[in-house]
Amino acid sequence: MDRLWAMQVFVRVTESGSFSRAAASLNLANATVTACVRNLEKHLGATLINRNTRFLCLTDAGEQFLRDSRQILQAVERAESDIQSAIGELRGTLRMEVPIAIGQALICPALSLFAARHPRLSLAVTLTNQTHNMIENAIDVAIRMGRVEEADMVARPIFEGRYLVCGRPDVVDRLPAHPSQLDPRLCLGLVDEGGFVPAGWQLEREGEEPVFVRPDGPLHFNSSNALIGAALQGTGLVHVLDVYADAYVASGELACAYPEWTTGIKPFYAVTPKTRVMSTKIRTLIDFLLETLDAQRRPRPWEAVRTGPAAAWRP
Repeated sequence: MDRLWAMQVFVRVTESGSFSRAAASLNLANATVTACVRNLEKHLGATLINRNTRFLCLTDAGEQFLRDSRQILQAVERAESDIQSAIGELRGTLRMEVPIAIGQALICPALSLFAARHPRLSLAVTLTNQTHNMIENAIDVAIRMGRVEEADMVARPIFEGRYLVCGRPDVVDRLPAHPSQLDPRLCLGLVDEGGFVPAGWQLEREGEEPVFVRPDGPLHFNSSNALIGAALQGTGLVHVLDVYADAYVASGELACAYPEWTTGIKPFYAVTPKTRVMSTKIRTLIDFLLETLDAQRRPRPWEAVRTGPAAAWRP
């Protein structure tokens, strides 16, 4: 029996809380994972996991073996990372999860350079707007927007996007001089996936009261790209991050409305599980993102982790 591999399987089962989820994250058959843990218990002469059809529970021996296994696996990963650092060549696989729109606009275009620098390292990127459990799904690095609420995650700020209110130039030219007079029926909103109520906009300027707008236009989407498409058709104004709209503003297809007003920011974080060693591969990927993305547009370090319930108003 490969004891090191058996430890990895055992740890993954305990972290995911399920033999089937552990099997899926390891790309193994359920029977293989079950047999591996059973053989490990036979080798140790002790029951590690009490299980029934509903839940898993570690025995006292299992708790001790889990602690020891994690320490051993971390030591092995650290040793591998040290050797890879010494020879200057990264190998293996990293799994990364990225929100769809920011991935397409900002992260993915940069990754070809990362691949060229590290040809022996395979980076598997999943684009999704669903936030998955990183430990259960064996995700090494995830890009998260806004708040990071999981206590068992470490978040490092990498980028700060700024919102723009923009529309087709002929639409912007007809707007009232002050945003407090803006007709909500001209505003197209962003909704959460499966939601119906669009997020509000907040515009601020020094010395004036903030202006709040609740979009009430004819179209709302859960996609910034879809909103921009509607704006390009002249349907109305949109409130989107600059990374999505900058190219259209630069080409003159869209124009910024109320540019002297601050319209909100959105921080992005590179998130890793606390229980995992910060391997050379992961550190190199995060350092690459910090190097590639605009260093002047990162959240302040003390904003790295934001916890607590969402605010009542989410601009």
